[in-house]
Amino acid sequence: MAVRLANQFSQLLIKTPSISVPACAVGAARYCHVYNDPNYQFHNNKWNSRSKHWNPKFKRDRRLKFIKIDFPDPNEEIDPMKMSQEEMRAKMKEKGIQPVRPWQEKPMYVSSTAGTVEPYVPPEGDGKVSITSRAGAKQKFERMEKKGKSMMAIRKIRQFEENFDPHEFAEEAQQIYIDTHEALAKLDRDRLHQLVTERAYPLVTHEVRHKTLRWKFIKSLEPPQVVHARCTDIITKDNIFAQVTVRFHTQQTLAVYDRFGRLQYGSEVVARDVLEYVVFEKHIAHTYGSWRVHDKIIPDWLPPRQPILRTYRVATEEEEEEGAEKESTEVVPQSETQAPAVATA
Repeated sequence: MAVRLANQFSQLLIKTPSISVPACAVGAARYCHVYNDPNYQFHNNKWNSRSKHWNPKFKRDRRLKFIKIDFPDPNEEIDPMKMSQEEMRAKMKEKGIQPVRPWQEKPMYVSSTAGTVEPYVPPEGDGKVSITSRAGAKQKFERMEKKGKSMMAIRKIRQFEENFDPHEFAEEAQQIYIDTHEALAKLDRDRLHQLVTERAYPLVTHEVRHKTLRWKFIKSLEPPQVVHARCTDIITKDNIFAQVTVRFHTQQTLAVYDRFGRLQYGSEVVARDVLEYVVFEKHIAHTYGSWRVHDKIIPDWLPPRQPILRTYRVATEEEEEEGAEKESTEVVPQSETQAPAVATA
């Protein structure tokens, strides 16, 4: 059977007539097999659905070359007054805008208090009377009587600082006091923000912009002493601030020059004895809080200080004449049509 089928198939191949192939068909066949020829570069048909880049690498980079732009719709309603609440909410959600709340909450950080809590009242004549005298002994006795609340405040401070010692802190406060004046003389604003609180900064730098300060610490006439301590809380019971008043009796020099180099106050040669009560504050509830200058207590019985000599530039004759002309032009004469008002009974 197999032999018979083979013979029949061979006869069919022999009897098949020869077909003439046109030249165009030969060219088409040749074109279909151009990709096999190394002398030609073969390109796939554009109508092919599998039109991918020949190099599969860098797909992401090629995709990022094209940026999709959302063009605004000219027929879209953009007036918020004409939009409903749901449309406005959907539009804000589409653009990634948080909805407006009926209340406004802003983060607030309280780094210092606004004043001094129960300010210390210095005894009259402090620093002038001797301890052995009657007035000096009375002052010391009154200071001992007022130590009750201060000891309670120191005990509160030790809950946050176990090694707090008033005597050691007085020495530390004196160094902060000296560094503050040196930074003020150099007008180092960054250093001043580290040494004084936000409340004391504008008071310390008041009218110092166009002046030159020469300050020098000579010595301490009496060792610094903690005379007052208070603690207070702000907003919450756990947010606690501590204030410690330190008494300084020192000898120092101070000279203030204006922008023209003229001496306005003090002297660089003559030293003066200075008695000051400086309040230091610390946010003890803050882990990284530090002691800073917060206020200075000025007693009522303190005599007034020497005023600062202010200098002015003397105006020339031409400037004086121009000023007089301006003053004369600024005066508007009363019109004749306006009659003065008469009070009637």
